[in-house]
Amino acid sequence: MPTLGTPKNTIEILQKYNFTFQKKYGQNFLIDTHVLDKIIRAAGITKNDCVLEIGPGIGTMTQYLAESAGHVTAVEIDAKLIPILKETLADYDNVTVLHEDILKTNIRALAETYNGGRPMKVVANLPYYITTPIIMNLLEGGAPVDNITVMVQKEVADRMQTGPGSKDYGALSLAVQYYAEPYIVANVPPNCFMPRPNVGSAVIRLTRRQMPPVRVSDPKLMFQLIRASFNQRRKTLQNSLSNAAELPFSREEISSAIENLGLTATVRGEELTLKQFAALAEKLEELHKGR
Repeated sequence: MPTLGTPKNTIEILQKYNFTFQKKYGQNFLIDTHVLDKIIRAAGITKNDCVLEIGPGIGTMTQYLAESAGHVTAVEIDAKLIPILKETLADYDNVTVLHEDILKTNIRALAETYNGGRPMKVVANLPYYITTPIIMNLLEGGAPVDNITVMVQKEVADRMQTGPGSKDYGALSLAVQYYAEPYIVANVPPNCFMPRPNVGSAVIRLTRRQMPPVRVSDPKLMFQLIRASFNQRRKTLQNSLSNAAELPFSREEISSAIENLGLTATVRGEELTLKQFAALAEKLEELHKGR
């Protein structure tokens, strides 16, 4: 089977199976071998690795992964792609294709089955409409994952690695940076895909942290504060938190905690670092318990 990372070979296999792109799955197949090489290098894949690929499509990147990794588990949601993958991956005995929804897949069980429970490396060309739920599921779910190297919308990649004060900074930036170290590997123009997306893309690698960069006794509370402060990002931090129905704190407690951190009453959530959000969570808990 010829490698698929070219327009000619991609078109041939799509025509052979009379495949039509499904908008609901956000399908854009890579047709650039240089980008495929960059992804494999960035993920640092060796024969000792078990790779989880999300959304293999017609198997373009899967072929590259199979050449470099010990084993590849590819999870594909579109039933129409399963027969195509059977053909394009027929030469590789180290690939397992699962017809499943990654958001419902037990990743820990996959690691047990194919990697002796050791952390896997995740590689994906993610559908843009579902990027954030997939990444947060991988990071928050406690799945054994070493690093995640994914193609995402350029704007989302920027959001994941940016810091306070930027228009892209938000709850996603803080959540990703709590669990992982983000690094943008490459920007990828629309002409590297079939069909062409309307936006630029980027490859980002998220290296799982062994320990979070901040200490906080209740991470769940910290993330509630983060989400509340960005839900109404034009409002002051005090107003955003006071308006959040899910938070149990009084306006006085919120005001006192913000002041205690040496911040002004007009500060907005987008100005706070992860460390400051952690300190705010600790202070609010302390004041609330002391009532």
